[in-house]
Amino acid sequence: MDAHNAYSVYAKRRARVAAQLGPGGVAIVPTAPERTRNRDSEYLFRFDSYFYYLTGFTEPNAWLVITAEGQTTLFCQPKDLEREIWDGYRLGPEAAPGTLGVDQALSVASLAADMPKLLENRSSVWFPFATHQGMTAQVDGWLQQVKARVRFGALCPEAQRDLCSVLDEMRLIKDAHELAIMRRASQISASAHVRAMQTSARMIRAGEDVREYHLDAELLHEFRRHGSQYPAYSSIVAAGANACVLHYRADNAPVRDGELVLIDAGCELDGYASDITRTFPANGRFSGPQRELYDLVLASQEAAVKATRPGARFIEPHDATVRVLAQGMLDLGLLNKNDVGHLDDVIEKRHYFRHYMHRTGHWLGLDVHDCGSYVEPSELGQTSERLDPLSNELIKDRPSRILRPGMVLTIEPGLYVSPSEDVPKQFWNTGIRIEDDAVITETGCELITRDVPVDGDEIEALMRG
Repeated sequence: MDAHNAYSVYAKRRARVAAQLGPGGVAIVPTAPERTRNRDSEYLFRFDSYFYYLTGFTEPNAWLVITAEGQTTLFCQPKDLEREIWDGYRLGPEAAPGTLGVDQALSVASLAADMPKLLENRSSVWFPFATHQGMTAQVDGWLQQVKARVRFGALCPEAQRDLCSVLDEMRLIKDAHELAIMRRASQISASAHVRAMQTSARMIRAGEDVREYHLDAELLHEFRRHGSQYPAYSSIVAAGANACVLHYRADNAPVRDGELVLIDAGCELDGYASDITRTFPANGRFSGPQRELYDLVLASQEAAVKATRPGARFIEPHDATVRVLAQGMLDLGLLNKNDVGHLDDVIEKRHYFRHYMHRTGHWLGLDVHDCGSYVEPSELGQTSERLDPLSNELIKDRPSRILRPGMVLTIEPGLYVSPSEDVPKQFWNTGIRIEDDAVITETGCELITRDVPVDGDEIEALMRG
């Protein structure tokens, strides 16, 4: 896609926002702040997802203003040749309209003086609530300046509205531009998982000392080698018992012959996340008990995939997963039938939670846990109450979101078995998760991360190579 067509995507999104602001509305969207890591060193800058969704602009210190009439103003860093020697090229206000397609661009140095002018005589002001620390106070400060001019006939916005309610619904359905990037990100991440699997088996066969950070390094190398800008999140590389820690971070623990390795990692490409988890034998060969647990998790994922289709509810893949996992826990002795009862009892009383304690998926997009409501908007008023059997808390349920074409979500069942006297010893210290990214299509779903296999035999064949 050429630059002109790429930026027309953002212009269309801005127009959609403008159309939803109501008469006299105005929206303000800042990018993310730069953050200090320590002393005079900063973290690598990553733009705000809402701001990028509407601009495609990656520089820090920038703000976007959209009016209901469709006029757009960008505040950005001014050209400064001396700072550009140190920090890199700046687009600058003069070039921004022609490059980004906004109507006007101003120096961010004039934000305090110019923003009240843009808010004056507007009926409502929209901005992302609870997203940017201190922004509510900043908006209040600008509105105070507008109010100071009411004696001269100025009108001050009477309403403040959450722009997330508009943008979250827009971002939930991915367009062709977004899906193309996400498919490429998934391909890159899949190749990184393949590389890590093969490296693990090769190093163990050679008798080398293998550590979690060795495999993490392979992931990072493959991400960057194919043009990804960053990991989409902190990669999880968990060997052996570490896989039972859900958010474990790659460390220096040894990767031992005969153990499983769980890798949950995905790259970010042009702002969009991918999210893949694979669990594999470090030496390339599953043991019998490992394969029993692995095949159970895979069967539960297959059930979830079948339930992931347009018209279904977001909760249905999770329910399908739980039913397969719960029966498997009973069959393999992970749960004692004499203690927990039959399958329906295990599900109703959430006994499965002992070995499966997370949901089966989440939205995916510009953020790895992407925005978008999990409740069906047209059914918000329909509520029911139930007593949670584990926490004994009263839970208020609302109808789960109806899946529609263009939504993207993960499908990631897991099984985590810590040592316990009432669990067969051959399963102890085993954590397994299998995760793929799914695009809802007109007829079902498309798994865009299957360039790395999930079938146990295919994993073993891959690791022999």
